[in-house]
Formats: sequence, C-alpha cells, structure tokens
Amino acid sequence: MSDQMDDRSLKGQDAIPRWYVIQCKGGESFRAAEHLGNQGYQVFHPVLQVQKKRRGKLCWSEEPLFPYYLFIRLDRVASNWRPIRSTRGVLKLVGFGDDPLPVEDLLVDVLLEKASREAGTHETNVYFRAGEIVEITEGPFRALQAVFESQKGEERAIVLLNMLHQQQRLEVPVGDLRRC
Repeated sequence: MSDQMDDRSLKGQDAIPRWYVIQCKGGESFRAAEHLGNQGYQVFHPVLQVQKKRRGKLCWSEEPLFPYYLFIRLDRVASNWRPIRSTRGVLKLVGFGDDPLPVEDLLVDVLLEKASREAGTHETNVYFRAGEIVEITEGPFRALQAVFESQKGEERAIVLLNMLHQQQRLEVPVGDLRRC
C-alpha cells in the first residue's frame, strides 16, 4: 500500500512545473528564447545592460547573463517536451543522460526579482571605472593619459589630467576615451 502512495506522490510532483536549463547553440540564446516563447513556453533569459564602444561612441546593448544558457519552465506531465530539441538555437536540455535536471526554484526566483528591479535602469557608467587610466583619443589632448574620475550625464566624463605637475579636472566626451 505504501508503494502505491509513493508512486502517486511522485506523479503528483511530476505535474508541478519546474525550471530547467537549456543549452543554446553559440550566440543563439536570444533566437532560442524568441522561438521557444513563440511556441508558448515560459522562458527566462536573464540579460545585462552593458555599455560598448561602437564607431567611437558608447551605446547600450544587452548581453546574456549566462552565455549559451536560458531557463524554461516545464512539468513532466502536461508539457510537450518534443519540440524543444528541434527549436532554432537550442542545443539540448541540461541534465544527466536523457534525464533533464530541474533547477532550484529559489535560484530562478532571485534572478527574476533582480531582473524586474533593474528593468529599464542603466548604471551611469559601466564601461570605465573611477581611478582607471584612460587615453584621450580626440581633441587637443589627444594621445595623453588621464585618470577617469566620473561620468557627467550620458555623453561627458570628468578625467584628471596631469599638467604642469598638478592634476587638472577636464571634461571630455566619453566617446573620446579608451582604456590603456
């Protein structure tokens, strides 16, 4: 009788949706998330907002928090697992052998909470850090090294330039700086 109870409780647990990890093909995690979402799956693809320099200007872009991986919520009873493997961008479900392993709900809940708090917010500067040595690439101080102090708005930065044996504060476009 207890064996039957154990079987029923295990089947009941199989019906509870859990988070699983999908490994994506190289550089295709955004594509995989989009296609899985279009098929009706609940997908979580945590991303970071980062500043990158493109054509001399700093711009914001999204990068995956876990390159090549995303989370999908499935249950073992009602979810259709078959189309996942053949979805564009998907390599496989992560697990041991043919048995996908669920991820702790608490881990994904923490990531979801953090993502919802940071949605739409940018740090003032993630490209340069205070105290970092930078080189000025344009203007009258071109090719001189300075110490990055802070960012002033989105396009301007304050740097400390050593002139006449003293550090002088100088405001320059952020796009005119590069790491040394």
